Amino acid sequence: MKITHVSYERLDLKLSESYTIAYETVDHAINFVLKVETDTGIVGYGCAAPDKEVTLETADEVENNIKSIVIPYLEKRNPLDTTKLLEDMAHLFTKKASSLAMVDMALLDIAAKKMGVPLYQFLGGYRKSIPTSVTVGILSLEETLEKTEKFVKEGFTIVKLKGGLNVWDDIEKILQIREKYPKLVLRFDANQGYSLTDALSFFAATQKAKIEIFEQPSAVNKNKLMGEIAKAVKIPIMADESVKSLDDVYKLAKKEYIDMVNIKLMKVGGIREGMHINSVAKAAGLEAMVGCLDECSLGIAAGLHFALSRPNIHYADLDGHLDIVNDPFKDLFVLKNGILYPNETPGLV
Repeated sequence: MKITHVSYERLDLKLSESYTIAYETVDHAINFVLKVETDTGIVGYGCAAPDKEVTLETADEVENNIKSIVIPYLEKRNPLDTTKLLEDMAHLFTKKASSLAMVDMALLDIAAKKMGVPLYQFLGGYRKSIPTSVTVGILSLEETLEKTEKFVKEGFTIVKLKGGLNVWDDIEKILQIREKYPKLVLRFDANQGYSLTDALSFFAATQKAKIEIFEQPSAVNKNKLMGEIAKAVKIPIMADESVKSLDDVYKLAKKEYIDMVNIKLMKVGGIREGMHINSVAKAAGLEAMVGCLDECSLGIAAGLHFALSRPNIHYADLDGHLDIVNDPFKDLFVLKNGILYPNETPGLV
């Protein structure tokens, strides 16, 4: 099998409404879709969702990677030599996370289609569905409760609340949500916004709310602080922005700074690298979650198939497509009552 043609499309995706997290407000997203054609008629698709804070890439840098490296390198290669191709390309990129994730998806899509099975089965196949959380950004208390009510009516059973700007506002929102929805699973993401004092205050005030996961409380350059928080509170501490590589998760696990890890394909470089990170996490006794950025359904589908293939991935936060107005991909998966199901067709697309 040989790759005969490689092309791409740059997508300027509009969000139905902007959202705020601790360090930015977002109202649109740029994704790239890679199309890899082969001499057998099999076509693979991959997605890149650059984010300066998380993947450390700009959209222009990803586009330059595609034009100058991805297209000329892949053409005439055997797409089934996935490991070799990704290893070589990793050394060619300066900034590479979502660029590699995009290529990784496309090559795995081809391989699974060649085998005639859905991608999650090609990767090993462990489960057939997984519940996802849905995110409420930083809003006023009234707007937070309104948004939560909307999601509950839509059938979601897990809500992740964003915070990190004001700990007392965060506490009030958590307590109000818990009072109104006693059975709702609650997760909280401080998005690097908390000090040790903030984290201790938050934990003390919200113990009765029984938060399931406390995500990235401290800044990425303060991993020791995250370790102090993990030892001081009785909520599982999950690293997100602090884990961008295999080396990151190894160091955090070795020092016992975290309890869980959020694996986002875009920030770690794709499914294959995500598997390595998950293996280190599993060896260290750390559970994993698959998260996402603002990604069209193609990127979300890749995260879903990855999550379905691994027993150590107990959690999913795959809602990045929900606010995208002009998502070009449809029917890649089913979302029903907060649970994600693959469409069971061969490959990814």
